[in-house]
Amino acid sequence: MSHLTILLPFGLPPPELARDLLRELKLPALATLIARAKTGQSRREFDDFARALPHEMWLASQFSLPAFAAIGTDSGHEAQNSPALACATMRALGLNAEEGVWFMLNPAHIHIARDHLVLTDIRQIGLSEADSRELFEAAAPLFADVGRSLVYGNANTWFMRADDWQELITSTPDATCGHNIDIWMPKGSGDQAWRKLQNEVQMLWFAHPLNERREMQGMQTVNSLWLWGGESAKAAMPGQHEIFNLPHGFIGLSQYAKTVHANASAADIIAAHPVQGLLTLDRLIQPALTGEWSSWLQELQTLENSYFTPLLQAIQEGRLDSVSLIITDSTHVLELSTSRLALKKFWRKPALTRLLP
Repeated sequence: MSHLTILLPFGLPPPELARDLLRELKLPALATLIARAKTGQSRREFDDFARALPHEMWLASQFSLPAFAAIGTDSGHEAQNSPALACATMRALGLNAEEGVWFMLNPAHIHIARDHLVLTDIRQIGLSEADSRELFEAAAPLFADVGRSLVYGNANTWFMRADDWQELITSTPDATCGHNIDIWMPKGSGDQAWRKLQNEVQMLWFAHPLNERREMQGMQTVNSLWLWGGESAKAAMPGQHEIFNLPHGFIGLSQYAKTVHANASAADIIAAHPVQGLLTLDRLIQPALTGEWSSWLQELQTLENSYFTPLLQAIQEGRLDSVSLIITDSTHVLELSTSRLALKKFWRKPALTRLLP
């Protein structure tokens, strides 16, 4: 038996635009998969103030990630921590993570709104390796001065060791994106020390020559670091999932998978004939976070042609036995499943209406 789970973050359109957006879409393959899914569909709602987005929480729930800090309350809201991925991500990048408590750091741009600060989409930073190294070398002495190890991972991800911050609750960058950062800033033991260090980095980078060059080129300045993903060092136990195309920021999950395939096409997935496959299609996240709905429509059409059409054909021809669809927005998860037998229910006309709120 071959089964594929497809995770489609932000495949659910925003309620206020849903009907207008769906009218613009021509997605016969996806519409068929959705309309002929088994009737026991599940739609769950999440807290607006959750510290990870629904697709991030769903991903974390599929793997045996180590617990990090307790679930508590934060300003009256449940404070589930961001997924504990720092050490696994370090290992995925070939770095040593055998002891200590580590956090991920993403170079970021924080926008000054009228009366608050807003974290922008970290994908838009576009740092080169050389530029990221330049900022890293400038910031490293500030971390050394307070006894914190700072380790370079890649242009977008660095790591900091803080063994005494095991109770720190943090938020993923995508959960924070576009919001007043005060609500999503780290909370708990170590939060004041982090704010002080973060402020020192921000002041150092404010007049850094690299940011002056970026500003002259019309690019976003790199004026802060976003901290999340705290994890106590522990060996990861590989599971049964065959993973195709991990989403941005979640490469650490490769340490918990049976096999990992990067940049996999539909043909690659069908040829692998996964027993328990997981495909993430994350191209809708960026336009959804930035409200670029024309780009969202274009990206969804691209996914229809590149993935949904050939995967539907593979099910119809018996090259895949069944498919689950996990479709999310910023506060909901819709779970559907279908099989070769269910697809024969021709009286269920292809439709995207199950995506409506």
